[in-house]
Amino acid sequence: MSKTIIIGGVAVGASVAARLRRMDENMEIVVFEKGEFISFANCGLPYHIGEVIKERDALILQTPQAMKDRFNLDVRVFSEVTSVDAENKKVTVSSKERGTYDESFDYLVISPGAKPLKPGIIGIDSEKVMSLRDIKDMDRIKKAADEDLKGEAIVIGGGFIGVETAENLLERGLKVSLVEAAPHILAPFDSEMSMIVENELIDRGISLYLKDGVCEFKEVGDKIKVVLGTGRVVTGDFVVSAIGVTPDTAFLKDSGIALGQRGHILTDGSLRTNYPYIFAAGDAAEITDYITGGRTAIPLAGPANRQGRIIADNIAGKDRIYKGAIGTSILKVFDMTASSTGMNERMALRNGLEVKSIFIHPNNHAGYYPGATQMTIKLIFDKDRKVLGAQALGYEGVDKFIDVIATVIKYKGTIDDLTELELAYAPPFSSGKSPVNMAGFVAENTMDGLVDNVTFDDYEKNFDKESMILLDVRDEVEVLNGSMEGRVHIPLNSLRERMNELDKNKLIYIYCQVGLRGYIASRLLNQYGYKTKNITGGYKLYNAITKPQVNKEETATEPVTVKEEIIASGEVVELDATGLCCPGPLMRVKSTMDTVNTGDVLNITASDMGFFEDIRAWARRTGNELLSVNKEKGLIQASVRKGLTVKEDDLAVSCANPANTVQKENMTMVVFSGDLDKAIASFIIANGAASMDKKVTLFFTFWGINVLRKENHAPVKKNFIEKMFGFMMPKGSKKLGLSNMNMAGMGPKMIRSIMQKKNVQSLEELIKAAMDSGVEIVACQMSMDLLGIKEEELLDGVKFGGVGYMLAESDESNATLFI
Repeated sequence: MSKTIIIGGVAVGASVAARLRRMDENMEIVVFEKGEFISFANCGLPYHIGEVIKERDALILQTPQAMKDRFNLDVRVFSEVTSVDAENKKVTVSSKERGTYDESFDYLVISPGAKPLKPGIIGIDSEKVMSLRDIKDMDRIKKAADEDLKGEAIVIGGGFIGVETAENLLERGLKVSLVEAAPHILAPFDSEMSMIVENELIDRGISLYLKDGVCEFKEVGDKIKVVLGTGRVVTGDFVVSAIGVTPDTAFLKDSGIALGQRGHILTDGSLRTNYPYIFAAGDAAEITDYITGGRTAIPLAGPANRQGRIIADNIAGKDRIYKGAIGTSILKVFDMTASSTGMNERMALRNGLEVKSIFIHPNNHAGYYPGATQMTIKLIFDKDRKVLGAQALGYEGVDKFIDVIATVIKYKGTIDDLTELELAYAPPFSSGKSPVNMAGFVAENTMDGLVDNVTFDDYEKNFDKESMILLDVRDEVEVLNGSMEGRVHIPLNSLRERMNELDKNKLIYIYCQVGLRGYIASRLLNQYGYKTKNITGGYKLYNAITKPQVNKEETATEPVTVKEEIIASGEVVELDATGLCCPGPLMRVKSTMDTVNTGDVLNITASDMGFFEDIRAWARRTGNELLSVNKEKGLIQASVRKGLTVKEDDLAVSCANPANTVQKENMTMVVFSGDLDKAIASFIIANGAASMDKKVTLFFTFWGINVLRKENHAPVKKNFIEKMFGFMMPKGSKKLGLSNMNMAGMGPKMIRSIMQKKNVQSLEELIKAAMDSGVEIVACQMSMDLLGIKEEELLDGVKFGGVGYMLAESDESNATLFI
């Protein structure tokens, strides 16, 4: 009867022991664990500190007695293997019960795991500096937190353990600071993605200190001060050190077992060491990198469990090969989910690979189904179209996306495979074109030369304002809420008519909100001889990665005092704007705010992530009071109090006090065109401007008047020519054609279908919303007379005027647009 000794329990050790028993009932199996617990959920430790996992015992997965009863295993806890004699097949054990003794083996499995790094920092041995590796560590940290739930905790290290611990301590009520020596947290993620997570931490109230290593821990009374490299000092009640881990293999130093430079145990494809009867796995082993074929170490539970199964099979006589790990991981960051798989772009470049990357921001499911939330996705692939890695952030559906990409990588798939995957779809669960498909489509367009997608990093490194143009193709309402410095603004729907404003001799960098309209603009301009690059990820990504990372206590202001009589008299109105994309939520806010009284509070729920910043800008520009805005489970919840309206006549106007003068920003648009796309653009801009509290006038002349015609109306008296004009012209907004790609009426149907799928309001809904918002719609009387159009044929609420009326409105406007 052969005998196998396993050093270490938890993932690898427990998996090997259980699998090996199922493969061989007669083998003697001994497991040595130097701690108290043979199998516990180490990934769940931070969540018991945060009391998400209420019961401590829920983390203890197996006991020695349970393993004995079910699998007939000899499990010895409080038994530390202090040395290995590989040649003579024996180990030396230091046991709490038996003292020191030797134990022989036929096969040996080494899985001691990793231990927290403990660099030589002054004061690191203080009792107030703790680490988190096992149940005992967890108990100690939780005790420190429980003693003062209003206290202050400092977490050192922005890896997975550090971020999870910081979140859970904050959730308990403590004030938390997170210190990271590197430029950004979460090493598996590229900087653009890490910065989004960093903003989430800051928004939640965690004080973040980046690119600032620890120089000293200093106890002062009952507090501990952490002195950073920049000279800043962070003070707290205790410290959790999560700087990193190192393989716990010091006991193998004189064993003859081959170790790598960082102390990891070297293994081959079957997970054998340089001794064929000794195996190693888990956090302490160096394994194969599945993508590069090189060597790596990946301290993750999933790979460790699979490695344990393969070792058991090989000891039992099977010939199993571990093909390597790709490093798929996932992390909860409050309501956000962050996940990655394969190589990040930084790692790929370090390995000398020629790579491309794209960003997309798809919804987790159909936008018209309630509760859709956006994801931010980065896909990395090489010149041969092979998928190398991906990262995804969001609130729902992130795990599903990353698991599909991980599977594609495991089977050496390409971006073309992503476009062809047939994945489960129904409106509550995904979209007809899933996020995986969309990532493939965008990558495919890049590699096929349809568009030159570039990153913001490329733009910042290579953009020259003298020889290049930065073009913003978003709508006016989006630009009002922020744009990139130095941009030229031409909305996408006006680009065909206004492209002559662009210099063909200059390279054009294009951006929109998320990248899709930038792609369309790039395709359009390229076909007219322009040279373009589309900034992938759009302004949404740019805004996230350039947002100043300022901790909340550094921007603290005096609390706003609200008059008690306003609070007492104010009504609270609930507004659901979920499922709407920009500018829909702002339009709903504006129209609802117009119906409530001064002092009333509007509580808004929106699913468009851009609304988080949009509502701040809107409140600031319109004079309403933003009481709160926060993110929760992928939804934006904002409360706005309607501001006090001050009459212009009541203000004392003087040269010495010009700030008291109120000047309303007006906008006039002359709509000459009767094309569907231009009419949609006109009313999107009008609604956006109206939501910003601008007085908007739309002056419809010549063919533009057809936009205002009723589909059905009472009979009117006309002469022969007037009847002919009426017959030939489109009768109302639903009959309008496109300026390009009309395709005998198919184009308008396609546009309307896409608008419906994307949850964008139809032209008819936009017209009604504009009228409800107070937009003044004027029909040119002269054009009506020429075309034989009567007042009865036009929509109710349309005014009638001439050139003088239009010019008067234009003189009072800050901007006049001709469409």
